[in-house]
Amino acid sequence: MLMRTGYQLDNATLGLVLGLMGLGIAVSELPWGLLTDRWGDRPVLLTGLGSTALALLAMAIWAAPNARHIPGLGLLGAGLLLVGLLGGSVNGASGRAVMTWFDASERGLAMSIRQTAVPLGGGIGALALPFVALHFGFAALYGLLAVLCALGAVMSWAWVHEPPIAAITPRTTANFTEAALASKASPLHDARVWRIVLGIGILCAPQFAVLSFGAIFLHDFGHAGLATITATMVFTQVGAMVMRVWSGRWTDRRCNRPAYLRACSALSVGLFAGLAVLVIAAGTHAADSLALRITLVVLLGVSGVCVSAWHGVAFTELATLAGAARAGTALGMANTSVFLVCFVTPFSIPHLLALQGWPMVWLAASACALVAMPLLVPRAEATAVDQKVARTRLSRST
Repeated sequence: MLMRTGYQLDNATLGLVLGLMGLGIAVSELPWGLLTDRWGDRPVLLTGLGSTALALLAMAIWAAPNARHIPGLGLLGAGLLLVGLLGGSVNGASGRAVMTWFDASERGLAMSIRQTAVPLGGGIGALALPFVALHFGFAALYGLLAVLCALGAVMSWAWVHEPPIAAITPRTTANFTEAALASKASPLHDARVWRIVLGIGILCAPQFAVLSFGAIFLHDFGHAGLATITATMVFTQVGAMVMRVWSGRWTDRRCNRPAYLRACSALSVGLFAGLAVLVIAAGTHAADSLALRITLVVLLGVSGVCVSAWHGVAFTELATLAGAARAGTALGMANTSVFLVCFVTPFSIPHLLALQGWPMVWLAASACALVAMPLLVPRAEATAVDQKVARTRLSRST
């Protein structure tokens, strides 16, 4: 809202310029992933974070509105697109760092903790950035973001290094087997990797549906107040973070990542179908009873947590299948899929609403989870190798 007012944009134009940043991330994910596998995690993180800081600093100087001047739409859009293109470097590089530093018995937890960074950062930004923009202006906001990116680059320089012996080096027979299997082909030519990449992207659609239109659904159909809507969305984000960390540790110990992904997908199918049935049962009118409103709030919150809890486990499964040496490419492919779905989902939901209302939206979400379920399960022999590696590590630590 502050950006719309500060730059004097209408809703359509605001959506366009914000979408350009997501588009920049989607376009750049795969190239950054390829560079990560070629250069290593540290150079890519330093290059990406440093250049993003410079781009934000340039926006603070030339693209921030003030009382005397409002920058043109082209300058704002180009700046946000550039920030997206450069900022996309972090995802694949940080994921590859997890793969090279942690063993198979630890990667699920480490990757899941990494996956909490986006909702955590989004929550902190939602609290802090509007205050900065309102009281100090957009130049200060862009400057603060530039400082944070520069701080991230300094931390990467200090803490992120290639491990003494790369994870793909056959230190053990189990590691050698894993590396031999993963190094047969590039992820770009591996049908197993593409299948999981598609599954990750498709299963993100219900998640983005909740995050982008869940509040509107609760307001328009559930007649929920601002406090209830805020509490529901906070519960969804915090619950997803907690479940990601728990599921990473749990699947590391049980060596059952494919089974967990199937369970999350199946439960999401049932929850979103149940939400659609509940909306249909309420009739064409919005929820008019307290019990129905409470049920809608609870079901939407639980659905949002369930369909967001699997990220760390799925990205670990994908990176393990590709191998540590090519994890950057595989994670770049997955993030490209995720951000494309992030762009398409909010665009599609209004059309589904116009077609058949909220039941169609939640049935489509259920169908996405159903389609994603078989895609997220890797080939049996790859799963067996990873489980053998994890059990070997666990047996040595006990």
